[in-house]
Amino acid sequence: MFENALKKSLEIGGRTLTLETGKMARQASGAVFGSYGDTQVLATAVGSTEPREGIDFFPLTVDYEERLYAVGRIPGGFIKREGRPTEKAILSARITDRPLRPLFPKGYKNDVQVVITVMSVEQDNAPDILGINAVSAALHLSFIPFMGPIGAVSVGRVDGEFVINPTVEQNEKSDLFIAMCGTKDAINMVECKADEVSEDVILDGLMFGHEVIKKIVAFIEDFRAEALARGIAAEKLEFVKPPFDPALEAEVKPLAAAKYDEVYKKCAGEKIPKKEREELFAAVQDEIVAKYEEDHADDADFIGEVKEIIGAAQKETVRRIIASEKLRVDGRNVDEVRPISCEVGVLARTHGSSLFTRGETQILNVCTLGSLSDEQILDGLGIEDSKRYMHHYNFPPYSVGEARPMRGPGRREIGHGALAEKALLPMIPPETDFPYALRLVSEAIASNGSTSMGSVCASTLSLMDAGVPIKAPVAGVAMGLIKDNDDITILTDIQGLEDALGDMDFKVAGTAQGVTAIQMDMKIAGITREVFVEALAQAKKGRMHILGKMLEAISEPRAELSQYAPRILNTKVHPDKIREIIGSGGKTIKRIVEETGAKIDVEDDGTVYIASVDAQKGEAALKIIEAITEDVEVGKIYEGTVVKIADFGAFVQIIPGILDTPGKDGMVHISELMRKRVEKVTDLLKEGDVIAVKVLNVDPQGKVKLSRKAAVADGIPEGIVESMHGSKAAELLK
Repeated sequence: MFENALKKSLEIGGRTLTLETGKMARQASGAVFGSYGDTQVLATAVGSTEPREGIDFFPLTVDYEERLYAVGRIPGGFIKREGRPTEKAILSARITDRPLRPLFPKGYKNDVQVVITVMSVEQDNAPDILGINAVSAALHLSFIPFMGPIGAVSVGRVDGEFVINPTVEQNEKSDLFIAMCGTKDAINMVECKADEVSEDVILDGLMFGHEVIKKIVAFIEDFRAEALARGIAAEKLEFVKPPFDPALEAEVKPLAAAKYDEVYKKCAGEKIPKKEREELFAAVQDEIVAKYEEDHADDADFIGEVKEIIGAAQKETVRRIIASEKLRVDGRNVDEVRPISCEVGVLARTHGSSLFTRGETQILNVCTLGSLSDEQILDGLGIEDSKRYMHHYNFPPYSVGEARPMRGPGRREIGHGALAEKALLPMIPPETDFPYALRLVSEAIASNGSTSMGSVCASTLSLMDAGVPIKAPVAGVAMGLIKDNDDITILTDIQGLEDALGDMDFKVAGTAQGVTAIQMDMKIAGITREVFVEALAQAKKGRMHILGKMLEAISEPRAELSQYAPRILNTKVHPDKIREIIGSGGKTIKRIVEETGAKIDVEDDGTVYIASVDAQKGEAALKIIEAITEDVEVGKIYEGTVVKIADFGAFVQIIPGILDTPGKDGMVHISELMRKRVEKVTDLLKEGDVIAVKVLNVDPQGKVKLSRKAAVADGIPEGIVESMHGSKAAELLK
């Protein structure tokens, strides 16, 4: 039945990459079942044969579907099926979309949908990288005019040596992780996180990865050629964007170009703000379109073509001026950062806050500290089930002067938040040194380019304002590129217009010592090593300038946490003692929380975290827990209370009970009361008396043998000799 099915393999990074087609999902335009180790995905591509009417963009949809059966799990909740995509699935869809989108013909408006369904996951082999390779092959097999294929790999560095597609163990030892895609000629997508690694190391890693990408691209080319021979691949649809009407273009384009040249240079010379600049640019189109609407008011296609010609003229004019004259729309030099203002402590009751302003882009960032139980629980296919450091990014419509409905975060917001999180993560102190959950929220309250890198800068400022002992401050800068024939211009700190009309968005974040995160997207086929070298060097210069401005506002983390932040104490008990803290049905720990108001988290290894905004109540909770879990020590002298008299001796409580927990008692035999003979215990003691006793022995059954005689022999007078944790806590609670 599947006699024409094709299956081919290639060794990559010491493991086998296998692509198979002609067997599954045969109704799709292209379908590939990909395997890498025991990780397996089904990648499909479907394209419509007719363009979608009334749009001015390429309608590409990328879906990344995680199935929990891939890791042998049943979804939680009442519905018991997968719901909305996880954050990891959204990010995986984004890194698939970004390298694919530039490789479709300009003007192509047919719907294209690619779906990657993750069906089996071996944690050492990432499904997202496999998915990109499989969907690249699926598109290449289809009739869809895709100018690929592309290949994808990840690169790590262990003990100074680069590793392709590092395993979980290798990732733990690696100081660098790069997810990258490219064609046989150039790299066109980079997602990188690093532990203050130098630009030279990252560049070498990119070149190392690209050599492997070339092998994958050649493998996919061979895969298509053999599939064509078997009749299970399609001939490509020939698509050429219809040319403009020559007479109309000759009439409209020079007019529009001249007007845009004038407006652009006026804006650059007078440094006109974004909103006014947009109005001036829009007025050019309105003026020219108005000339034709009188005679062609009912011809929407004609007016649409006029607008397209005007748009093309604007793009060509702006790019030409930047490339040839090195003149930017706000009058800056190509390597100049916009004016920067940094403030901290801008919100009264938050734990940390900052306002970072760069040109017309503004980020208000807020840092919130919580107990470790506030960490985010992850329900996905990865090995991580929680994270304590979170960064969320919001982009309200007013930030660009628009009025539109407020929805939940989209893919862009999630991607920007993840990038800022990645940039700061290496600088966050470990849980052992700073036992807090941290949530950073970046509100993009005004936007004219590079809000994601503004979020990195604002996050650093609010972390330091909150008193979080970060290892080093981090800054970020967005770089752009204009390629006009062979003339390449790299721009520092790009704004909205340069991003929209440029060829590259290259974001670099890091400390003074090295890079912590990179994200690169291309609108052209890719860039060469030489361009990478120049862009990274220019980005470092910009980053260092921004860092200097940030440190003028706050040079180091505050010595004390905000008065509104919880204070977290911790202690370590033997794991067997956890049940004593929890109590039957959780009664004990609930009582401690009710009495003190503190938040208590108990880890499986016996570590206890106590969080309370009121430091005194946190101390009270700690003393209670120490009293509950305290063991009787042989040889130690205690202050004890006589709780029962017997003929043969007295029972003395040496560790008082607290809340619902019983105290710890021991017995003083009549012979251990005094050096001389005591006829009757009641001659010396009565219930309620406080005496000093020494622990002589604790037998295997837990019975405690005490001696008043031994305590006195050690020079302890009658009365209180040592304050107990329990009595201290009880006093605090009163």
